[in-house]
Amino acid sequence: MKGKKKVLFLCTGNSARSQMAEGLLNQLGKGQWEAQSGGLFSSFVHPLAIRVMEEIGIDISKQFSKSLEHFMGQEFDYLITLCDYAARSCPVFPGHGKRLHWSLEDPAGATGTMEERLKVFRRVRDEIKARIEEFLKANSSEEIKNPPS
Repeated sequence: MKGKKKVLFLCTGNSARSQMAEGLLNQLGKGQWEAQSGGLFSSFVHPLAIRVMEEIGIDISKQFSKSLEHFMGQEFDYLITLCDYAARSCPVFPGHGKRLHWSLEDPAGATGTMEERLKVFRRVRDEIKARIEEFLKANSSEEIKNPPS
């Protein structure tokens, strides 16, 4: 690999799903991947996203919410949308390689008791983690099959 592969995770408000995905890929990518996250508009990093990520040893408390404009002029190997709205609404984004879509529930919309809301955040976190692990496995086997010349 010539350098870190860059990934931009995109969702609507950049408060939960994309923030968790950024933290997870930066941890699981073992220095070979660099993740950033943004939203169609910026908001805040959801406190429950921070909390459930802390539960698995990943600190996203210093991350901040960014709108898509923050990334104009940057290049990415992958653009991964995490919600259907972002997938439909995202304009053609210059500077990205392959585009993927993972349709995930928005945990910020969860209602009920604190424990019920945390349960939704944990489930979405675990689903993102599983997808990232599959993504990393698929991309590392691609490199083994097609080593650089």
